[in-house]
Amino acid sequence: MGLSMPTAWRFGSPGAMEIEAVNAFNSLVHAIASQSGSSWDIFELFKAKFSGGYSASSSESWAISDLQNYMVAASSNAATFISAFWDGCEQINVEHPGIGLPDADVVNRILFEHGLPFEVRPPSLLARNPQTPVAVQTPQKSVGERATELIHTSLDEADRLLLEQRPRQAVQEILWLLETVSTAFQGQESGTGTVEGKYFNEIIRALRSNNRGSVLSEALGWMTKMHGFLSSPGGGGVRHGTQLAAGISPSIKEAHLYCNLTRSYINYLLAELADGYDRSSN
Repeated sequence: MGLSMPTAWRFGSPGAMEIEAVNAFNSLVHAIASQSGSSWDIFELFKAKFSGGYSASSSESWAISDLQNYMVAASSNAATFISAFWDGCEQINVEHPGIGLPDADVVNRILFEHGLPFEVRPPSLLARNPQTPVAVQTPQKSVGERATELIHTSLDEADRLLLEQRPRQAVQEILWLLETVSTAFQGQESGTGTVEGKYFNEIIRALRSNNRGSVLSEALGWMTKMHGFLSSPGGGGVRHGTQLAAGISPSIKEAHLYCNLTRSYINYLLAELADGYDRSSN
């Protein structure tokens, strides 16, 4: 159930957690998982706590990566982040009683070292200094935050479809996400000009043209080749139908390959987009 706390903390914004504190809690999760015969299960358990739901990753390495992403996303509200971590520890205490867990003193030391104004006193999360109430603001979601939610939701859906042995639908989901992410470059300055076009192929063509001879241009070429193959009726056939004489659906191992490649391309595009925003703001 997590820790009890003032309602305003749970539904408002009592302050974010810096990435150094997030990493400290992530290290605790890894220390907990290292004691288990199935560390993957531990990562999935904490992933569910920080995401507010459950969708298993396709491998342990993806579970580790996804967990970090969910923890970073959850860190926008430090209070609910702490509660989610504590809830995970309590569940492990019940389901894996032989695993050693950090107590309140360990958690509070991290909170103190990173300047977070909270203190765990089970079953409650309290302000460390009652004389100085934690300020709460009403959060306003930015377009970037909404986009991040969309990306995580779609990636989780692709993972779920892979687990359900539905490879065609999983590839369709993540390919749709790749096309959607590419639209963020519309009207942006990149390389030698502005990115024009409304659709995936137009946007990628403009990006390649504006960045000739760069790693970005080469990566976009690989991305376009994969996208074209998967869209072609004579290739993957997951976007525009497939020839009846060809395989109706990719195999599960092929779907894992396509999904993992597309994840990498999406992450690369997002990093390139973030660099572009940074350059334009300086």
